[in-house]
Amino acid sequence: MKAGKYLLIGTLFGIILTKSQVISWFRIYEMFRFESFHMYGIIGSAVVLGAIMVQLMKRSGMKDIDDNEIVLADKNKSIIRYLFGGTLFGLGWALVGACPGPLFALLGAGYWTILIVILGAILGTFVYGLLRNKLPH
Repeated sequence: MKAGKYLLIGTLFGIILTKSQVISWFRIYEMFRFESFHMYGIIGSAVVLGAIMVQLMKRSGMKDIDDNEIVLADKNKSIIRYLFGGTLFGLGWALVGACPGPLFALLGAGYWTILIVILGAILGTFVYGLLRNKLPH
């Protein structure tokens, strides 16, 4: 039954992404050309909400689905790794015209060519997993 809940939540998330035009290539293009606040407003709202939720989780002793306390480790403060990773992420986002979040919503909306991007994302994750121990962290 857990899978059904997650499928429902994922479907609702996809509908919200579609209706808010987050999956729109035009909206992403506007954002990268600094022509519209639309995407920045959505991303900014997500960052603020995420920060609030992380603080709530840290302070309330919130538990996960298996009744274990959620413990969030502090981040490494290395600037270079975030600049490099963020640059790669941004370049990929700009080249593809889609953030990784709504890839499956794009597929659900009928953009079949996004399957190439999804396969690339899966392959990239697999390669990272193979090389992770050899990369500077």
